[in-house]
Amino acid sequence: MMRIDAMWLATEPLDMRAGTDTILARVVKVFGAARPHHAYLFANKSSTRMKVLIYDGLGIWLAARRLNKGRFVWSDGHAEPAVVLNAEQLDALVKGLAWQTLAFDHAIRVV
Repeated sequence: MMRIDAMWLATEPLDMRAGTDTILARVVKVFGAARPHHAYLFANKSSTRMKVLIYDGLGIWLAARRLNKGRFVWSDGHAEPAVVLNAEQLDALVKGLAWQTLAFDHAIRVV
């Protein structure tokens, strides 16, 4: 397995016909740079397809995922162009679950 230190979700939709070079250009535009051991996630307008670009420090990996039923829970209206995810949030996202409810530390702060 490759090492991934950070996962970033782009909130703007991406045309899923885009290839590696086009998505890499979008990563640089949205995130400022493609950093080693970072994963960058993009979805189409209908949130039924996802592409993930990973830079492992040596080369670029591009993976795609499509849900046969339902949609990915992509963005909750963030004004930011990108959102950082933790591993649990990524796991929920790729399964089509509501990842926003998973806090980084799962602490209950208000009763």
